Amino acid sequence: MYKHILIATDGSELSTKGLDHGLKLAKQLGARVTVVTVTDMWAAGALATAGATAIAEYDAAIRATVKDILAEAKRFADETGVECETKHIPNRYAADAIVETAQDIGADLIVMASHGRRGIRKMLLGSQTTEVLTSSTVPVLVVR
Repeated sequence: MYKHILIATDGSELSTKGLDHGLKLAKQLGARVTVVTVTDMWAAGALATAGATAIAEYDAAIRATVKDILAEAKRFADETGVECETKHIPNRYAADAIVETAQDIGADLIVMASHGRRGIRKMLLGSQTTEVLTSSTVPVLVVR
């Protein structure tokens, strides 16, 4: 059924639940996996007021965080016995990057977690998962 699954993660406890579910599904299906993490771009206003040192420190912290997130994902995949590639997409909005990457790599399923927020909390906090659901041509499995 599914041959290539894209699993989106931000390293949070909730997204790790999505990673685990996606890896188990891939194992059962014999599918390969690409785990993706996306880092947002700096806001123009923040760049204008931040100094070079602050930007360099931010970039170093992001690189270290991404390295840890993807290493953990790779370790989970190895423990599950699933072929896994990892990918970092910098300076993008998460939903756009996830949808475009799924198309670019030929993924036939996207797995991601959602907090399941409703009402005003959803409006205030936004939802990358909702954006992926509404813009993806690839099926999306949402884990809660």
